[in-house]
Amino acid sequence: MTDPLNFATKPVVLIVDDTPEDLTIMSGLLKDAYRTKVANSGERALNLAAAEPRPDLVLLDIMMPGMDGYEVCRRLKADASTH
Repeated sequence: MTDPLNFATKPVVLIVDDTPEDLTIMSGLLKDAYRTKVANSGERALNLAAAEPRPDLVLLDIMMPGMDGYEVCRRLKADASTH
């Protein structure tokens, strides 16, 4: 059984990848030690990064359709709430 107090203190990792299988694998690997958020696009990643709880770490795929990982990174750094 999960201790809710322990869950609240776990660091948050945002996983960004356009491949659903990669999101599932990474989330599964990290779920015991971290709270995870997943995004399948750059736009979704920006929204989740700005929402509470904010991620402590972002694992970001570079090659994605639409907004690539480099652009997501630039936008995260440019926003005072996510830099």
